[in-house]
Amino acid sequence: MARRTNSSPTGGSPGPRNRTPQPLPRRRRTFGDFVKAFGALVALLVLLVGVPGALVVAVGWPLPHGAPSLDWLQQEITVGTFIDILTVVVWFAWAQFAACVLVEMKAALSGVGLPNRVPGAGPSQLLARQLVAALLLVGAAAASFTPGLSQLGQSPEGGRQGSVAAAQRTPGVLFGQQQEQAAAVTAAAVAEQAADAASRAASQADDAASARHGDTKYYRIQPPEGRHHDSLWEIAQRHLGDGRRYKEIYQLNKDRTQPDGSRLSEASLIRPGWIMEMPGDAHGGELVEMPDAGPKVPEQVQQQIHDYAKTGDHRQADGQRGGADRQDGRSGQGDRDTAHFRVPQQRAGGDHGQDRERASSEEASADSRHGRGSHPASDESGFGLPEALVGAPLLAAGLLGALGRRRRQALWQSALGAVGGRRGMEPPVPTGSAQDAQDALLVGADPEGVRLLDLSLRGLAAALAAESRPLPTVYAAWLGGSGDLHLQLAQPAGKPPAPWQLGQDQTFWMLARADAERYEEDGTAAPYPGLVSLGTMDDSRLLLNLEAVPGIVSLSGSATDRASVFASVAAELATNGWSDRMTITLVGFGEDLTPLAPNRLRHLDDIEALVETMEAETRQRRGALGAAGHDSVLTGRTGPAQHTRWAPHLVLLAVEPSPADALRLAELAADAGRLGIGYLVGTESGELPGAAWEMEVTSEGRLLAPLLGLELDAQMLPAAQRGAVVELFAAADPEGGPDGPTSSPPFLVDISEQGRPAVYARLVGPYEIIGLETPEGERSPLLHEALALLLLHREGVHPRVLSSALWPRGVTEDVRDALVERLRGWLGDDPDGTPRLGTDETGRLTLARSVVSDLDVLRSLYHEATQGKGVDSRVVRGRLLTDALVLVRGPLLADRPEGRYGWLTHEIVDAQLPLLVADIGLALSAFHLEKGRAEKAIEALDASMNSAPADERLWNELLRATHATGDEDRVRRLAADLVARSGARGLPPRTEALLDELLPAWRSGTPAAG
Repeated sequence: MARRTNSSPTGGSPGPRNRTPQPLPRRRRTFGDFVKAFGALVALLVLLVGVPGALVVAVGWPLPHGAPSLDWLQQEITVGTFIDILTVVVWFAWAQFAACVLVEMKAALSGVGLPNRVPGAGPSQLLARQLVAALLLVGAAAASFTPGLSQLGQSPEGGRQGSVAAAQRTPGVLFGQQQEQAAAVTAAAVAEQAADAASRAASQADDAASARHGDTKYYRIQPPEGRHHDSLWEIAQRHLGDGRRYKEIYQLNKDRTQPDGSRLSEASLIRPGWIMEMPGDAHGGELVEMPDAGPKVPEQVQQQIHDYAKTGDHRQADGQRGGADRQDGRSGQGDRDTAHFRVPQQRAGGDHGQDRERASSEEASADSRHGRGSHPASDESGFGLPEALVGAPLLAAGLLGALGRRRRQALWQSALGAVGGRRGMEPPVPTGSAQDAQDALLVGADPEGVRLLDLSLRGLAAALAAESRPLPTVYAAWLGGSGDLHLQLAQPAGKPPAPWQLGQDQTFWMLARADAERYEEDGTAAPYPGLVSLGTMDDSRLLLNLEAVPGIVSLSGSATDRASVFASVAAELATNGWSDRMTITLVGFGEDLTPLAPNRLRHLDDIEALVETMEAETRQRRGALGAAGHDSVLTGRTGPAQHTRWAPHLVLLAVEPSPADALRLAELAADAGRLGIGYLVGTESGELPGAAWEMEVTSEGRLLAPLLGLELDAQMLPAAQRGAVVELFAAADPEGGPDGPTSSPPFLVDISEQGRPAVYARLVGPYEIIGLETPEGERSPLLHEALALLLLHREGVHPRVLSSALWPRGVTEDVRDALVERLRGWLGDDPDGTPRLGTDETGRLTLARSVVSDLDVLRSLYHEATQGKGVDSRVVRGRLLTDALVLVRGPLLADRPEGRYGWLTHEIVDAQLPLLVADIGLALSAFHLEKGRAEKAIEALDASMNSAPADERLWNELLRATHATGDEDRVRRLAADLVARSGARGLPPRTEALLDELLPAWRSGTPAAG
């Protein structure tokens, strides 16, 4: 079957394409098509003529010939009465079907616009559509043999397709265009065959004339072919050999009066029947040369072209439409074409306050994680980390946050006995590629950027709700290098609420970073959870709102490159920090990404299962919106609506569907924008029937979508990094099985007298260092922080991780290396001359065993008491547990200065330390209760609760130890204290059950919490 291509007649290679949805691939008409068309004609004649004729002959007039009386109601109901009633019903059905045929015939012949819906005629209109489409196959096939230039645009007298206005890519019209049905696509697409035949017949003659003369040439915009509408890009591709020259056509015709009285004001808004003046080197059979257009062009079209040609000089002389007046009157606004994405303009100082502008620029320009991953230290070749993760700050922050939550969950489940035999477990220490992936996440993550993005979007939603304004449809968000956030709207939505401002035109809303930092969490539902990073352009990061795209987004390119983009999109959607709930359905992914977010991600086996699932989901959402009285999910996300009802559902289909499946998905996606459903579909060929927006990923890592104005450095997650990330999450799974984490700490120290360390750092409580002189000057806090980071990671710290932790806003390589050398000199050498700060074979910085922290000693004492010598000796166990509890002086790094140690947010030591202290207290309490020393047990538990006040296990054991004293009043006071500590949530169920056992009357004597 022949496919429509955009190849240049001169042999130029086609550029990257991003077009409107494509028609079904063309094929030659067969004898079977003519049989179907003839059958459709017979069926229409039978239904439109035969049915009424048969009713007239067989039944006649079914209604009473006079006005009915009361006696008529009392007459006996006969068989004839039933026949008359059924005849009336058949007449109504026939009239409805006839109306459907007229509506579908008009839509098919015009070729543009949506067929009007006949009320209550769903099946009837579908049948009429299929019959009309089959019938028109004959006319289309016959037309393909007729010479002429019908493809130039049909005149009212000679063309089937009228010049009804149909926007090529403007968002407001785009939603409506997606509603067209598959049968209408088939009927309209056949017109392409006739156009191509005529174009080839005249191509050589027109090219020759173009070579001989420098005459001005014109092109008339084509009527739509199915779901495909003509575009300036494709016109330039066909007739100039390069789609990127569409801007030349736009400039030649901008603001000139068209035959229908309108003007071209946006590069992507062109209408069938419009005339475009072309550059002199244009070629191809669809062009018309003036003044001698030749007999091929209808007289009316010639007159329209003559009239249009006169507007060129007039346009240049018209001061009201001149360029200077346009700039003054529109304040520099560009074309408001929101389907053509544009990098937001940087803010100009003055209107936002010079002081605020300067502070925001100085602070945010360095803190942007796009810069953080690209500072000089990140480009070194000796310390390679996966740049795909380092250069994806939002994705890295989401993965790192989700990984931390997974590890904390594993710790809590282990501590509470949810996983047998894993009590006191340590998280696994990754190695190899998994370790590189974790380091890359630590280097690249921008949690502050994610936090501000989330607060900004929720703050906007709250402000609009307070003003009783709906959320605008947002197609994309841009995060600039200065830290400002720009939202690109589908269409102008008025003045944004403060502190938001209008951006470069009416379709951009902008929020400065300094203003975003003033937002606070208020519980507002996430308004745009479908935003996902695609890549960067001109130091700005683009997030596309997948759930707002009016139809399917297709992605072409090699299978490997597509998979990398799909994996990046899936991973960020599954772990991002600016959404509440969502469902991500994956089809065709070779790597199982479910461990990243089992509650969000789900895999389906094939496209058939996907279509079945999405049909049910679409029906359910339509019903839910209708029942709630909302027109879209955006309306439902503001005000008091339930958040869970409007969670997005994003479909990522990595394999190319068949044309039939693509059309089924396109029909589902036609209404997806308002339902909160998005579709990203892969394609090998680059032509996906039913695609609304087309993108292409190249082998160089570029993401191209010319008609959307996108040429990005694509954000990708290659297979190697994808596997490493999945390995990190799988290793943190508390249900991982026998190969999962063990209870042994990663670093044990010699706790005997002979094991006295050379350098001892006290981290549990106020930070103190024994064995080293305090560095002088302002570098002392930095050296202390670097040492603390190394002490918490005995497995080693990558130099890039160290620099990103100490300088989250970025630092150069020489400054970091200078700090490392200074730290090495401060720590000194062991007696054998070995530096206490070394480097392992992977280039990571490691500490010698002679440099120890109290946290290392604490872990070693507990391990020795419960799994070492203390197992066989009760005396040794008691001494070791007592020594361990004495080391606990407070929370980790209790006196750390504000603004530093931000890297601790990525660690889980804040969860590990309280659990470890609680385990020590519980073990020491059990040790004392074995000998009936209840007071000693209570003392140990009280000491543990200073570090782990919310640990339910300590509460329960403290109740048992207090009950062992035999003092019921003391137990009652303790119960009241625990109720007060629990707050409004109340006591945990197991604590309540224990109190019921130990003190049945505790409820009557304890005031209710809250």
